[in-house]
Amino acid sequence: MQSKNLLIAIAALLVSCSGNNDKSDAYGNFEATEVIVSSQAQGIILWLNVEEGQVLKSGQYVGLVDTIDLYLKKEQLIQQKATVATKIAMISSQEEIQEQQKKNLMVDKKRIDNLFRDGAATQKQVDDINGAIDLTDKQIMSFKVQKTTVRDEIKTIERQTDQVNESLRKCHIKTPVNGTVLTKLSEAGEVTGFGKPLFKIANLDNIKLKVYVSGAQLARIKIGQEVEVLVDKDEKSNRKLRGTITWVSQTAEFTPKIIQTKKERVNLVYAVKVSVKNDGTLKIGMPGEINFNKPSDD
Repeated sequence: MQSKNLLIAIAALLVSCSGNNDKSDAYGNFEATEVIVSSQAQGIILWLNVEEGQVLKSGQYVGLVDTIDLYLKKEQLIQQKATVATKIAMISSQEEIQEQQKKNLMVDKKRIDNLFRDGAATQKQVDDINGAIDLTDKQIMSFKVQKTTVRDEIKTIERQTDQVNESLRKCHIKTPVNGTVLTKLSEAGEVTGFGKPLFKIANLDNIKLKVYVSGAQLARIKIGQEVEVLVDKDEKSNRKLRGTITWVSQTAEFTPKIIQTKKERVNLVYAVKVSVKNDGTLKIGMPGEINFNKPSDD
């Protein structure tokens, strides 16, 4: 009887040891980098064509915030610029008249200077023609200053127009990354404001499995290392995938309560992220396991 009990105990121990050897090296859950797309404008959302589970491409337009106020402001600036631009033409016309006047005065000055040298013209005539030329120069300079002022005014209007165009651009809602819509947070017809979340998106093509390892396991892993990833295939078996370690935490942390480790009594662990190509079956939050020395693929 004692021999029989001893055999049973040994068998149980062997089964227990075998089970420990079959344990994976680390456990965790799949996650993805989630991007919250927020409004960059204020107004009524005219349309927002996104649905949860929808796959979107980077740069794809999916919605529009009301632009009527900005459109009217832009039209006003266009008219304002056109009005101010007419001043340039008027000032230039007056400047040309003064330029021609100066040419005529210079001809008269040459004639009077010759007469003065011959004693046929007075000093007053010389002074008068020089004074007329100086006055014309001042008028020409005044017109140049006026044109500079008007040009500066036009540049200010153009900068304001650029700002309105940028605001109009931001009214068009587009996707910043390739990905799948996880959550829709706003609807057409709602009033939105700058920074208000519209929808949440994540690229699920390559998904990350975040696992936790002990300090003793760190020496066995490095960034770029290929590992075996295990996910549930059915109740009794796992599916094997290939993964690559892309990040290893430099700081230890207490083992999260929901995370299993190879050695249950480990208190401090290091987070590790493994990139896995997603065939569409991997979901955020799904549990997974890894083995360091067995990179494989289905």
